[in-house]
Amino acid sequence: MFQLLRTIQSKPQLVPRWVIFTIDLSLGVVALGLAFAIRFEFAPPAHELEAARRFLPAYLLARSAGMLIFRTYAGIIRFSGSRDAKRVLLALAFGTSLFAALDIAAGSMGMTYPVPLSVAAIELLASSVLLIGFRITVRSIYERFQSARPTPVVIFGAGEAGIITKQAVERPSADPLKVVAFLDDDPTKQGKRIDGVPILSANRAKQVLADYNAKRLIVSIQQLDPVRKAKVIDAALDAGLRVMDVPPAQRWIQGELSAGQLRDTRIEDLLGRPVIELDASSIANQVRGARVLVTGGAGSIGSELVMQALERGAEKVLAIDIAETPLHDLGLLGRTRLGSAADRLMTRIADVRDAPAMQDLLAEFAPQVIYHAAAYKHVPVMEVQPEAAWHTNVMGTANVISAAQNAQTDTFVLISTDKAVNPTSVMGASKRMAELVVRSIGEGAGMNCVITRFGNVLDSNGSVIPLFRRQIEAGGPLTLTHPEVTRYFMTIPEAVQLVMEAAATSKGDDIFVFDMGERVRIADLARRMIRLAGLVEDQDIRIELVGLRPGEKLHEELMSGQENLLPTHHPKILRAARAEVDRAAVRSTLDASVQSRHAGTWTPLDVRAAFARHLPEYIPSEPETSPP
Repeated sequence: MFQLLRTIQSKPQLVPRWVIFTIDLSLGVVALGLAFAIRFEFAPPAHELEAARRFLPAYLLARSAGMLIFRTYAGIIRFSGSRDAKRVLLALAFGTSLFAALDIAAGSMGMTYPVPLSVAAIELLASSVLLIGFRITVRSIYERFQSARPTPVVIFGAGEAGIITKQAVERPSADPLKVVAFLDDDPTKQGKRIDGVPILSANRAKQVLADYNAKRLIVSIQQLDPVRKAKVIDAALDAGLRVMDVPPAQRWIQGELSAGQLRDTRIEDLLGRPVIELDASSIANQVRGARVLVTGGAGSIGSELVMQALERGAEKVLAIDIAETPLHDLGLLGRTRLGSAADRLMTRIADVRDAPAMQDLLAEFAPQVIYHAAAYKHVPVMEVQPEAAWHTNVMGTANVISAAQNAQTDTFVLISTDKAVNPTSVMGASKRMAELVVRSIGEGAGMNCVITRFGNVLDSNGSVIPLFRRQIEAGGPLTLTHPEVTRYFMTIPEAVQLVMEAAATSKGDDIFVFDMGERVRIADLARRMIRLAGLVEDQDIRIELVGLRPGEKLHEELMSGQENLLPTHHPKILRAARAEVDRAAVRSTLDASVQSRHAGTWTPLDVRAAFARHLPEYIPSEPETSPP
């Protein structure tokens, strides 16, 4: 018997289903014998023994039918749970119902009862105990034989999701887990127990995690305030725990949660800022049935713009980019994420610096809405190649907006950046010039021109978070420019919704600024990422200060001293009161740039002179060195 249990424990796939079926049926026969013995006080008369012998074939047939119908043999015994017990009970109830039907039929015909109803009732109880007990015994022996001790786990959230999470993580696996406590903010739950596990105050998280020697914290609450979530997770990270999240219920496989679906907490979960909810209906009203063009459509922001425009019912979406492979990947992403809706996606290799090509492309596609995301954005690279920043970020914008005017586009949206405010870098200055280009060419020409500004986008190409992840995977060090540098952050979906909301709700030519909450210290971000990876700073991995790079600021801004922020329909979206722009002078500089480029005389000095002429707030920064 123990050899069989060991086999089930180590190689359950080698135990045929007929073996489980035979064991169940044999236990049923034992239960029948016990039922007769108990009913007649362990001294059944001879005629009852004879009746039992005659009834045995019918018993085996009825029990076999129930077990086959309800597939009591199908589960892996070492993983038995409440559903397996339910199948056993249904199979036994089915058989006992047949016994009762036989008794009723025999009585109506004046025949002897095949089995006394009292015996049938006792047999049902005994079979239930034996068959379910067999499964519990095998599971218990398996768990005892497990080579690894269960890892103690604390679950944050003692609601329905927390209970489901406990059931999922405590199923036998190669990485056994055991829930030792729940944390919850609801005082009515605190002090109670769930399946013997105490529910404790989340305000005592640090003490609870230490007292119970927890190794993991699982956050089960689906809609949790990000500020509260960040505080609890920080307490767990301080205690050296691995922190995991339960995915949204709609992502559970066939409506069930398994331990394998839990994911490690991401740095996005620790920004401590509520996700901004925007007016999806106004976005859908503008995009639904529209022809939408996205420049830089294969980039981080551009690709999400493409996906959301298609999800909101755009008639056609044209994504243009100069990068072939990312553009091809965009098509594959569309198929995976949108299915047949991806049929409405068109992709083209195109360069915004090519004015004639932009004119031809937009004339052919006739977009109603344009999201202009194409730009060079890496500060250090543009600092040494200002002419590249000018041709792409400035002239590329001029080419697209001019073509948009000729194509009679309704709405043009420029995706700008907080680095355009009081710029200290070539990249920031080029994006500020792009804003002036939009105001000089597009405004007042019958097309609604919108400018959106926001900070750093989490996980976008070239952002600090993917860089830190790669450095952590490589064993470090994490390179930090300055210990006090701060940045605003938002997620890619938030950034895209801001852009689309701006386009949908603007009633005129506007500059929209996103209230992104408090700045985040990059040093704190780095330390949190180290802890999320289960590492210890200066022990497993170190942070190296390399000094601010040319053009970088310590702290980014979202508006300049010449702009006042005005309220809009949404408390998190503000509108900048725009300063006057010398449109004729901007157009003159653009024309001179085109002529000089054709003559081959447009140089980095000319770019910086243009910035100085139109951007008095542009003050190139001197690189700061890291503290000694």
